[in-house]
Amino acid sequence: MAQHVLSTCEQPLSSLSANLPEEPLSTKTLASFISLIIVPSTPEATISSIFETLTRSLQLSRDPVVLHQTLKLLSDIASHRPNLSRLVSDSVRTHSPLSSESTRLAAESLDVLASIAERDGTLVELDDRSFVSLCFGPSVSIRSWLLRNAERFSIGPYVLLTLFLGFTKDPYPYVRKISLDGLVGLSKAGDIEDPGMIQGCYCRAVELLRDMEDCVRSAAVRAVSAWGLILVASNPEAKLHWSDDLFVKLCSMGRDMSMEVRVEAFDALGKIQMVSEHILLQTLSKRVLGITKEMRSLGQCPAEQFEILASSMAGVLVHGLEDEFYEVRKSACHSFRTLTIISAEFAGKALDLLMDVLNDDSIFVRLQALETMLYMATFGHLKVQGTHMHMFLGTLTDSNMIIRSSTRKILKLVKLPNIELFRLFVDGLIESLEKHPQDEAGIFSALFHIGRNHGKFVVSIINKVSEEVEPASEGKLGFDSARVAALLVLAISAPLSHKQLACSIPPRIFSYAVTLLGRISAALTDVMSQDALLTYLTRCSRSTRFSATEFNFREADPGLHVIDIPNSTSDEINDTVGTPLQQEEEHGTSKLQSWTMMETMEVAAPLVGYQLEAHHEVMEAMNLILSKVKVIWPLILSGFTNEVLRTLRSFKEELAAFTSESLGSGGAVAFTLQYLRVMKQLAKVWEHFLPAKKLCSSGIGELDLVLGKLDIGLRELRRRFTGLSLEQELQILELILLSCTLRLCKVEICCHFASLKKLSATLSDVDSILKSGYIEPSNFVSEVGKLLCLIGTSGSGTSCSPFLFKELLKHFSLKQFVLCGRLDQVRAELVVPDNDSENPLHFVSRLPVGIPCKITLHNIPSENKLWLRMTTDDESTQFVFLDLNLFGSSAEVREFTYVVPFYRTPNAISFALRVCLGMECFFEDVSCVKRYGGPERELTYLCQEKEVYLSMII
Repeated sequence: MAQHVLSTCEQPLSSLSANLPEEPLSTKTLASFISLIIVPSTPEATISSIFETLTRSLQLSRDPVVLHQTLKLLSDIASHRPNLSRLVSDSVRTHSPLSSESTRLAAESLDVLASIAERDGTLVELDDRSFVSLCFGPSVSIRSWLLRNAERFSIGPYVLLTLFLGFTKDPYPYVRKISLDGLVGLSKAGDIEDPGMIQGCYCRAVELLRDMEDCVRSAAVRAVSAWGLILVASNPEAKLHWSDDLFVKLCSMGRDMSMEVRVEAFDALGKIQMVSEHILLQTLSKRVLGITKEMRSLGQCPAEQFEILASSMAGVLVHGLEDEFYEVRKSACHSFRTLTIISAEFAGKALDLLMDVLNDDSIFVRLQALETMLYMATFGHLKVQGTHMHMFLGTLTDSNMIIRSSTRKILKLVKLPNIELFRLFVDGLIESLEKHPQDEAGIFSALFHIGRNHGKFVVSIINKVSEEVEPASEGKLGFDSARVAALLVLAISAPLSHKQLACSIPPRIFSYAVTLLGRISAALTDVMSQDALLTYLTRCSRSTRFSATEFNFREADPGLHVIDIPNSTSDEINDTVGTPLQQEEEHGTSKLQSWTMMETMEVAAPLVGYQLEAHHEVMEAMNLILSKVKVIWPLILSGFTNEVLRTLRSFKEELAAFTSESLGSGGAVAFTLQYLRVMKQLAKVWEHFLPAKKLCSSGIGELDLVLGKLDIGLRELRRRFTGLSLEQELQILELILLSCTLRLCKVEICCHFASLKKLSATLSDVDSILKSGYIEPSNFVSEVGKLLCLIGTSGSGTSCSPFLFKELLKHFSLKQFVLCGRLDQVRAELVVPDNDSENPLHFVSRLPVGIPCKITLHNIPSENKLWLRMTTDDESTQFVFLDLNLFGSSAEVREFTYVVPFYRTPNAISFALRVCLGMECFFEDVSCVKRYGGPERELTYLCQEKEVYLSMII
């Protein structure tokens, strides 16, 4: 098809090149260029000829339609041919009407320039006067576009502030909304420091809280929150005054008629970290409390206005939890997180409301309520009472696995005041185990942690039920009983709570627990290894004098993660957290050391958010996040892309607490983060395949671009992690099959044959895994296999109809990804010592130069093929093969220095070189990439590009 287009279009190009000065191009001629530009196989000479033709058209034509199409084609050239992007930019700058006489064409020209600059990592230099002039043009759509894209141009912050404040009074609501969003962007940049201007932005946003349009009020809430928080931070002496004022203003929007506005209001309330207690309590009472006089501190307004404010605040959080839309209820639950830390009295009353929310119809709301309780428990503000037990324990037997898992996390941190509540918790966990035996590992872990935190209660219970764990009269052990197994786990946790409790548990109990060693150790991977557990149980079963505090777990397992429990003198055991592994260098090697139970430690401060280092539950936390991704899959199918992207961003915020390498699960965290990136791109791609979705603003190559990002993400997911099981690898392969299928569904997607070939190769990899015999193929995999067989036997192109591939999408269902075992990330670090723009390397033009690179490799075996890619500013690229056999053993971490030769030094005084390290993908088709002197297959890049500066002047 591409060759046919070339043959029909090359002849007109030659005639156009000669006759264009006398006759501008027509729209029909311009339309014929589209296929040539987006087809990769089009010769460079043809593209250059098209570029020259378009440049002349831009210079000569005055037809707005022709100019619009010309600019679009130039943008496509810059996107598909990066080596011509600078020439395109110069051409648009020179010949395009960047003036207020034609604001639409000026905006389109700026869009082209900004797109090119973003790919180069720069900004478009546009003087403030020209930008302001364009903003005051007659076209509302152009004005909106300019204000929305102002950050893409190097406009001064105070000029932007003036524009945004001015256009918040524009008669068109969408312009007011964009202006408010612009003010929010300025607040994040932190360029405005003048106190008067900060207060002015805040007050202007407060005025727009009463706007008639929903979208404007929603944007106003965000602006009030952003500038209000800055106002609070910049006024230390009046911090409480402004924080109270901000809180009251946001509460007034909690009953807005628009659902979106209410969600924004409760989201904003959750960001406030300081509020007067009497104001907080008013939000939980629908009856107006006697706080009018106390609220006088908010300003000089009349008492009547304060009464109105008090009425708007009365029970606003209660109304949020009772809202008809689950989005509002979820947001209201989230707002309680920080507010419960401010006041203990508020936290106690809020807990009563959150317990009722556990009966909500929406799983999203119930999950948010549990996550808020987890946050409260982490800070020691979760005081569970007997009145809460029915609702709280009901979640332990909920039909949803995520709900049950979230509840168990809370139980591990909660403090119980008496043995009656403790017994109810234990019975609830045992009932959950009997109903959901698949949760055994999580329930055992919860029993162990809650028992360790309440050792005296455990001893009391075990002494009363000890007969249940004893063998029957005929000597038969009943350890296959879920209740007996749970009691054994609870019993062995008691000695870890208090050194005097070791003698209170009969030694034979520890002997019985040895029979469940595999099941118990699988649940306690966050505390100790199986070898350490066996040693601990063995010693405890030998003597009643043995104390767990005398047991050195370091000797049992040098790499053990253990958590020290300080002595307790009361039934209410103090909350404790673990100490992360410490590393120290010894003789050039990394030696891991951990605290043992013999060592005394201070109780660390409570953790923030989802950071669960205290209990070493990184793997469980990652699986919880991955299970949430499975839950939002129906939203992707339904086209709620914005909601999905917002949810994925919140998942990434959760992951931010687990980025420390000291956790020992860096590979799992990195894998989860990459999986979220893949889901983000998949959601963006799926939006293009919805029948009712109209993407009018999308460029011709936008879908191809997003699919390319999806392919890169899947390649990294498969290639940059070791330790994946066959089931996990099969799930990644299914996602690759889905990506190929999506490409084949669209007619305009290029490289149809290459996509079909990759689909077939990936299916072969799937078949090799399925041959193991114990994994069943999914319905989607089976249907893909059937279609490929049909295509292979038909021998005609009719079987490759996009409609057939689109039918395959109906059979795909996202499976929950479950991490197990250890994952290691394949990565590298590349540094060029003593090199920056002030200290460039010396070179001689046209002669090779050596680039000294300090390279550190992590988890990369020697059989892998590594390549150093070096790219100049003009996109000239050179590859250098890195033979790992020349650099020592294949240890997990290898560090060496290698001088990389670069042969293509330009005829210039200085230049910059971008260097990156990539690994050849052995599973890619050899013929898919053709580079002379470079890798045969696609590369997976293992580090960020490093910019190297070179100069001929010493």
